[in-house]
Amino acid sequence: MLPSIIRKTAFFFAVTVALFVAMRAISQDNKSEASAAKPFLGRWDLTLKAPGREYPSWLELTLEDGKLAAQMTGRWGNARPLPKVEVSEGRLTFVSPKEEEDSKSDMVFEGKLGGQTLSGTVSAPDGSSWAWTGVKAPSLKRAKAPTWGKPVQLFNGKDLSGWKALNPAVEMKWSVVDGVLRNAPPTTDIISELKFWNFKLHVDFRIVEHSNSGIGLRGRYEIQILEDYGRPPNSHSAGALYSRVAPSVNASKPPGEWQSYDIRLVGRQVTVVFNGTKVLDKVEVEGLTAIAGNADEADPGPFIVQGDHSYVEIKSFVVTPLVR
Repeated sequence: MLPSIIRKTAFFFAVTVALFVAMRAISQDNKSEASAAKPFLGRWDLTLKAPGREYPSWLELTLEDGKLAAQMTGRWGNARPLPKVEVSEGRLTFVSPKEEEDSKSDMVFEGKLGGQTLSGTVSAPDGSSWAWTGVKAPSLKRAKAPTWGKPVQLFNGKDLSGWKALNPAVEMKWSVVDGVLRNAPPTTDIISELKFWNFKLHVDFRIVEHSNSGIGLRGRYEIQILEDYGRPPNSHSAGALYSRVAPSVNASKPPGEWQSYDIRLVGRQVTVVFNGTKVLDKVEVEGLTAIAGNADEADPGPFIVQGDHSYVEIKSFVVTPLVR
């Protein structure tokens, strides 16, 4: 019996040693990966440079249990986790799946860090190669208590003064009838000529059954407008910070009734009062949503009213800017 016990003990000892060595190697690999990834960690505002236009995008790189992870807002759609991201020999590679990009193959991004800027190339949906750049997203933290200015009527109830087409190549089918701004989809979104930084916004709007619209804040962050009366809330619901933060409750009225948003955006904190109910309370705006017209988060931006694919009416659009 003794030789058998000795053999079993030796076997278990060998297995224990092997496991220890393997775990230590994994730990060392994780530490090495974490060290290589460190300069790339954080949130990045990306600009994809396609022929004839630019696409704003957003990337966040984090370490999860020592492993590099990424999520991205691309040319459209949701903020989503990416299936592959790695840093090797100072180069960053991440992959956006073809299903998310309306592409025949995955979009593979490769880039490197030069000073405070990321730059590289990406395989485009048409098989060509696009350049892209990225800068660290600003924190936008504000320590001072706000001092508000005078309200600004961005819609005058008469015509489209102060607004223009987001996409001039698309037929402009917006009009004002009986003091109400309305679209006739399909058409372009509209964008305010004035730009704002921190503000309070009051909007009165009306939608019909199956409507899907939104308000773009600073031209980068969408508060969703959706006909969803009586449905459970999610990150695509009316009152949501689109694809990022769901409203606390569904405060929608039935289609055909006038509704209101009171929105406060200061730094990266957004609060939304929907039909008198607070549905977002100082929620952090982590980064761009798909409505973004540019990736310059450090700059003021316009308002966007989404009307390219669904019906919406506006009868009041009042902005109170923060002056200091």
